[in-house]
Amino acid sequence: MTARIFSPAKNAMQSGRGRTGRWVLVFEREKPRSIEPLMGYTSSSDMQNQIRLEFASRDEAVAYAEREGLEYRVEDTPQAAPRRSMSYSENFSYARKTPWTH
Repeated sequence: MTARIFSPAKNAMQSGRGRTGRWVLVFEREKPRSIEPLMGYTSSSDMQNQIRLEFASRDEAVAYAEREGLEYRVEDTPQAAPRRSMSYSENFSYARKTPWTH
């Protein structure tokens, strides 16, 4: 059973950075999902897929995996380029380099 350790990116509904610095340990699927023929539900007999452990740092997640004897791989998340903060009044500034148009 292989574990995957990663730091999830913020979702599209977040504007701030809350809950983005945490690290998650999840197990990869060992059995494929199957479609139940009567209702069309997707199911799996793999119970490890339901486990999702959260840690405050990468080192804590790696230490847990090593302590429990789990095979793991760490996925580093690429850092986004810092955004330049800009206010609405800068649209009408006299020091603007390009003219403001619609």
